[in-house]
Amino acid sequence: MAIDQRQSARKILKVRAVLAMEGQAPVQGRTSDIGANGVSITVPHPLQAGQTGQVGFDLLVDGTPFPLHGRVKVMYCIFSNGEFKAGLQFMNLDLAAMSQVSRFLR
Repeated sequence: MAIDQRQSARKILKVRAVLAMEGQAPVQGRTSDIGANGVSITVPHPLQAGQTGQVGFDLLVDGTPFPLHGRVKVMYCIFSNGEFKAGLQFMNLDLAAMSQVSRFLR
């Protein structure tokens, strides 16, 4: 039985995202949920746990899109429904982005 390692509540978020892992070309993905500590995203190719990179997507807060960009670390990557689902942990998210994520999660 799998153990959920998430440290905070999650909220469904289905938007397009761009993921650029270090040393690789950016790829298009889609978010599935977000929490205070990270975001889950589906991508066409597998990612290695421990890899770091940049993620970018729009977060709709109070009816206004907020472009969120931040450094992330891959916590896990599994094959699901023909795609790869990766759990990304935010690394040193700036204060404005943390504030918008917090507002979105309310």
